Amino acid sequence: MKIRVYYEDTDMGGIVYHTNYIKYCERARSERFFQAGVNPGEGNCHFVVKDINAHYLAPAKFGDLLHVKVKVLECKKVSCVVRHEITRDDKMLFWADITLAYVCNGKPTKIHDEALSFLLSEKESVSSSLE
Repeated sequence: MKIRVYYEDTDMGGIVYHTNYIKYCERARSERFFQAGVNPGEGNCHFVVKDINAHYLAPAKFGDLLHVKVKVLECKKVSCVVRHEITRDDKMLFWADITLAYVCNGKPTKIHDEALSFLLSEKESVSSSLE
């Protein structure tokens, strides 16, 4: 997925504010579901972020065109780990492994079949990149 950095994304120094990298990851991950026509939740059941292991390597700046890649590293019955990579001109700026847990009414629950099948297919593809 391509994302343009706007002024509203930056801090006083014109550098992308740290929390916006996580927003970009969320957008790209959600877009994977949307493009595949898969609903990531059902009723009171949905994914929640359990853990984020984030690595800031180089700054993105106002006007940059970023590329966000998403790939599933691991998928279990109630959780999965998704790798997110943000690059600019093939230079790695940021990466994060985000662990998602599936919950129904606030309790860990088996991921519904459609979403689990989709996630497993994403794991099998070496890299899932949004263009």
